[in-house]
Amino acid sequence: MATGAPATAATRAVGGAAGPDRPTRTSTLWREFAASPYTHPQIPYVGRAGQRAGAARLPRHRVVADVRAYGAKGDGSTDDAPAINRALAAAGERGGGTVTIPPGTYRVDGVIRIAHSGVTLRGAGSDRTKLYATKNLTELIGPYGSRYGGDKSSWSWAGGLIWICPQGRWDSLTAAIEERAWPFEGWTGNKRDEWSTLTGVGRARRGDRTVTVQDTSKLRPGQLVLLRLADDPDHTLLEHMAGDGPGTQSYDWAAMTKLTSYVPYEWPVRVTAVRGRKVTLERPLPLDVRPEWDPRLTTLVTPLTGSGVEGLTLEAVETPQSPHLLDKGYNGVAFQCAYDCWADDVVVRHVDNGFGLIAASACTLRRTRVAGRGAHHPYYCREGSHDNLIEDFVIERRTLPAPPAGTQLHGINVEGLSSYNVWSRGLMEMGTFDTHRGMPFANVRTEITVTNDGRHGGDAIAGPLYGARFTHWNVTVTNGRAGLIKIDEIAPYSATAGISEVREFDQIDVPDFMGELHTRLEAYGSPETIRPRNVYEAQRALRVSRGAGD
Repeated sequence: MATGAPATAATRAVGGAAGPDRPTRTSTLWREFAASPYTHPQIPYVGRAGQRAGAARLPRHRVVADVRAYGAKGDGSTDDAPAINRALAAAGERGGGTVTIPPGTYRVDGVIRIAHSGVTLRGAGSDRTKLYATKNLTELIGPYGSRYGGDKSSWSWAGGLIWICPQGRWDSLTAAIEERAWPFEGWTGNKRDEWSTLTGVGRARRGDRTVTVQDTSKLRPGQLVLLRLADDPDHTLLEHMAGDGPGTQSYDWAAMTKLTSYVPYEWPVRVTAVRGRKVTLERPLPLDVRPEWDPRLTTLVTPLTGSGVEGLTLEAVETPQSPHLLDKGYNGVAFQCAYDCWADDVVVRHVDNGFGLIAASACTLRRTRVAGRGAHHPYYCREGSHDNLIEDFVIERRTLPAPPAGTQLHGINVEGLSSYNVWSRGLMEMGTFDTHRGMPFANVRTEITVTNDGRHGGDAIAGPLYGARFTHWNVTVTNGRAGLIKIDEIAPYSATAGISEVREFDQIDVPDFMGELHTRLEAYGSPETIRPRNVYEAQRALRVSRGAGD
């Protein structure tokens, strides 16, 4: 299959025609949402997902370096990783800019690291610039075990051969691996007492963009802060993430020890205005703010901001896919503690894991593709990753048969309380909508064609598959399998609109919550017959029509 954007890509207008034999109608759910976009019970507001609140154009930093000037050859045999990393470091030390990689094949025997904000690594196009990776992360950094013991490899869900990660987080990771200890996780990790409280936050509602705080002396417009909500002994925050329905009160939250280790809920966001004790945020609140959750704005690990990778293919040496959770780390592109970063026109091939969002928020992945021998996680989103946009993406059919046993293909993964992420305009020739326990909530998958042959994962102690407000909107299923696509009987306060007629087979799940789920099902069996065709793009259009301030 050729590189570039998928066939469903962005040339199609929101609510465009479905063809002469497929008349369209405006969705009832959409009309309801448009009347109350920030508080709809089933559909989350994601109109500001992605870098710079969903800006249509990605940043274009001035060119400051060419990797050839730092010794890169591009001849396919010289190890060019040191030269590329020297160029990236020099650009960062100068305050940022674009590092170009001309056409050619660049062998890389090490990790390519973007460790400074405002740095772009730009090839000549995914069909012209190739990085050929010969080693895996286990060889390059060391074995990365699981904090839960056993022989699991954390390279199964972390790290990349192109790694966009601030220096402080990189240092803590590599030190922990050397000490065989578990490193920092998330936006504050396991040393949360080291982060400073900027101010307490007063009661507010989901969808509010302006909050009242106790003290604004440490706040300024443009500042990146962390909203922290701590669970209480009755686990009412977790209940709220699941929709506050009656079934959440009977759920045994205390037994979900992996899930409860994920809270406090940490949501990074920029301050856009400070007036008196009123603070306006870049995005609407993802949840209610209640006093019993000790709501605070705090500092966070200094993230990488405004950096990206563009116009290249990362191809790993072709090896057999490893058994499940024993990945060696032939991984693609990882965004870790990254905010307002991006990938554009990037292909990864023969990887264990494709594109990773690990405590990454407000990032855009556009025109990306996972190809080759088959991947464990083609796309994964975890450790409190929020407000990301993955659009015009492709997961190609594997080029080699899957190993006979002991491997997993997940597809597009979301887990670990990650919220308000969007997958839009995708072609999945294999995989599934992998909601991987850890109760992610308020995520959207829209205008996707999928051969639904993957399986979800997640430990039993990681809690529910779904929190509230998952939305699957105009999804074409080519093989008729319902699991993880038709979610009106399993995901609380969810919307399933415009999907193919499907049936249950293979992995079949039951609801985590008893009683009424308050779900909605519309245009079942008729994908792309309702307007808008793409619910994310329609939310962006609604935002524009109402003005930049929403």
